[in-house]
Amino acid sequence: MLKYHNNTKTLEERFKKYVQIDTQSDPDSPGTPSTEKQKNLGRTLVEELLAIGIADAHLDQHGYVYATIPATTTKNVPVICFCSHMDTSPDCSGLNVKPIIHYNYQGQDLVLPDDETIILKQSEHRDLKNQIGNDIITASGTTLLGADNKAGLAEIMEAAAFLVAHPEVKHGVIKILFTPDEEIGRGVDKVDLEKLGADFAYTIDGETLGSIEDETFSADGAVLTINGVSTHPGFAKGKMESAIKILSAILDALPKDKLTPEATQQKEGFIHPVSIHGNVEQAQAHFILRDFDDALLIQHGQTLRAVVEEVLKAYPNSTYELKISEQYRNMKKVLQQHPQVIEYGVLAIERAGIVPKRQSIRGGTDGSRLSLMGLPCPNIFAGEHAFHGKQEWVSVQDMEKAVQTIINIAMIWEEEA
Repeated sequence: MLKYHNNTKTLEERFKKYVQIDTQSDPDSPGTPSTEKQKNLGRTLVEELLAIGIADAHLDQHGYVYATIPATTTKNVPVICFCSHMDTSPDCSGLNVKPIIHYNYQGQDLVLPDDETIILKQSEHRDLKNQIGNDIITASGTTLLGADNKAGLAEIMEAAAFLVAHPEVKHGVIKILFTPDEEIGRGVDKVDLEKLGADFAYTIDGETLGSIEDETFSADGAVLTINGVSTHPGFAKGKMESAIKILSAILDALPKDKLTPEATQQKEGFIHPVSIHGNVEQAQAHFILRDFDDALLIQHGQTLRAVVEEVLKAYPNSTYELKISEQYRNMKKVLQQHPQVIEYGVLAIERAGIVPKRQSIRGGTDGSRLSLMGLPCPNIFAGEHAFHGKQEWVSVQDMEKAVQTIINIAMIWEEEA
């Protein structure tokens, strides 16, 4: 079997190039993409795909990149898509990212030079102990890195370049999809599945080396608006009901030892306030509700409403509005109907010389919604760690293994056809 080798260091060069393009998405923007700057990376990717020799690569008006690698076999092989997202999280700056490669990591603390209070320690980043001798890429301490999900982009691009350069590697038609706005839950809002034309897909957006994820949270979003009573503070006795204080009381009344990210793990769900704003007259909070069980997810919404109504009993002249909307659902129910998608992914990981880790995601990917839209789509590791913050990092060697896994998946689908 022909193996991928990163001899010319193109993988890390692609990655370093991509992370220096600011692509933060914006949850407050109604457009698609939510930020036009995401298209800057999209155009770069299209240029590179065309240069590789993929003739139909293009960026559409919504910020999606589509491309097709033609089949190199006469077999009737299902069309497989590899997908990653171009945006980075709005939680931490992605402007002026300075990627740094820490060569031949030997277990030491990694102090980031632009803010020496930002330190990567093995005691806090458990997977660093598995990286001895590897090359670790971080940002410089003032931004996130963007490995989530530009590691996936670089890996898919490397695999595409390899497959085009080696037509002797047998595979069916391969589709490439790069999406905007995944970090704000809108990654597939405008995707054209008919144009994509894939039968099965894999997002390359996972963490630990060897992981393959076939289950995600089910997710709802909630917006709570409190309408208080505003009066002049000098004459407020017995009249004012501050929406700010009411909202604060609601947040304080939510469970602290359960149903919150700080106190949950594994399959436990939560109610999580992610932003608040307002004044005396009106205040608003945005929440994310998460659980692996859809029935429990509904209960979390009911719990939030019950807390709101209990607090408001002390404020008889104030009102509230709670809007709960579906974001995505657990993809496991779909993937269970197509076991070969996971089986081939596991085999591809094994062929890359890695022990597969089949697990659930305490989060979501574009694959969650793609699966429910009719395109079964588990998640494969990209090697990204500590995402959405300044301590984000990725290993070059883990990225190389991800590239080999992508190539293996393409080959296995052809072999099994």
